[in-house]
Amino acid sequence: MKLWSYLFLMLPCFILAQNNDSMQYDLHIKNAMILDGSGDDGYTAHILILNDEIAKIDKNLNSNFKAHKTIDASGLIATPGFIDSHAHGDPLETPNFQNFLAMGVTTISLGQDGYSPKEENLEAWFDKVAQMKPATNIAMFVGHNTLRQLSGVNYDTLPKENGLLAMEGLLQKAFDAGVYGMTTGLEYNPGNFSKSDELKRLAKIVGENNGLIMSHMRNEDDVKVENSIRELLSQGEFCPVHVSHIKSVYGKGEKRAEEILKLLDSARASGIMVTADLYPYNASYTGIAIVFPEWAKKPNDFQEVAKNRREELEKFLRNKIAQRNGPEATLIGSGKFKGKNLKQISEELNKTFEEVLIDDIGPYGAGGAYFIVDEELQERLVQNDFVNICSDGSPSMRHPRGYGSFAKVIETYVLEKELFSLEEAVHKMTGLSAEIIGIEDRGLIKEGFKADLLIFDPEEIRETATYEEPHQLAKGFKLVFVNGKLVKQEENFLEGRNGEMLKKNHN
Repeated sequence: MKLWSYLFLMLPCFILAQNNDSMQYDLHIKNAMILDGSGDDGYTAHILILNDEIAKIDKNLNSNFKAHKTIDASGLIATPGFIDSHAHGDPLETPNFQNFLAMGVTTISLGQDGYSPKEENLEAWFDKVAQMKPATNIAMFVGHNTLRQLSGVNYDTLPKENGLLAMEGLLQKAFDAGVYGMTTGLEYNPGNFSKSDELKRLAKIVGENNGLIMSHMRNEDDVKVENSIRELLSQGEFCPVHVSHIKSVYGKGEKRAEEILKLLDSARASGIMVTADLYPYNASYTGIAIVFPEWAKKPNDFQEVAKNRREELEKFLRNKIAQRNGPEATLIGSGKFKGKNLKQISEELNKTFEEVLIDDIGPYGAGGAYFIVDEELQERLVQNDFVNICSDGSPSMRHPRGYGSFAKVIETYVLEKELFSLEEAVHKMTGLSAEIIGIEDRGLIKEGFKADLLIFDPEEIRETATYEEPHQLAKGFKLVFVNGKLVKQEENFLEGRNGEMLKKNHN
């Protein structure tokens, strides 16, 4: 028999085999344009879901499948659910996390900036969260500041050996519970009392457990940010390290961004695994203590400082706020003055802004948004291949990043400014984030991976949150799936929560 005749006779059998899938799936998403999270070009295919997993991906659009439900995604994009590498919130208090789901986030990373639940037994806390059934998946880190508090080290600059051993023991116990690594908040108390030897000892424990150190570094001011990065890189001798919400306060321009990136690139070339994340806004958000001097904050007595060193404190605050673009660039986000900037409050109370800070707010009386980041510099940083997207947001924070970050990346960075392609953006919000954190079965549309999925038209994505009205949900993500279950359809949230408490295998 001639070869062509043989192939002709076999062709119907081949087609039949392709179309004859007798498996009964839970969901068939047909004809979707898949951006799989790897950064590669998209392709059109069928996605078949069974239980909580992606059971099959079939590029033959003529294939037929049996499924309890079929969704025609023709003309729409399918991506993995976004992974927020730096988020805030308490799943025991606000388990619905609608702010995250609305902008396509299906997994959040908590325990940031050096603070995690003040529990010696994190495993018990994990169990409570699992019973609560959060709306998103949660990847947990343990906080270095919290380790200092739990161990009794607190504000010690040079902890005694028993204190260091206690921290090491608590850190190992957290890894045994399933955390993905340790975070540091070296700009905050009590983490800012720590020295290099302490941090390196803890980094060794992190490395032994195949974990990651995420760091809110010691100082993000432009004149000190490179020293802060070098301090983190010194821990990179023992484990992968990650710069949280990378920025340069007061830094300007693309050239400055290139200098910072060169420092990270050089470290990678020398064998240090270093990455970073970034949120797409030019205002940071943290406690108002950030503008007060160290000698006016705990463990010092603020009232005593305000009384005995008043003139010195006022001068410090005047200079600090001037450096941070003036009183109009500090927007109070909590407490009795929330929604007003320092200039407005000063005028209303007929006081100088430094008097307001000392007498009416204090170092622990409010959080705030600070407009101190250069847009050109940030936009160059975010284009780096080793920088992923985060929100650094929460359900309650008065900053639009907690409600709009991931939508803004698509709406502004991809469609309006064309900083990178949609494929690249999706990679920065999914596959890259999963790889950095160490989440092994999410972040890609891939057979055997968990079915955290988004279906949307990128032209319809809208960030609606503003600094004035920060708690407005993002729009445009038509379908959001968490572990195979549809949890959001159009602008409606469906009943039930389907997130999981993720645990890292450290073997």
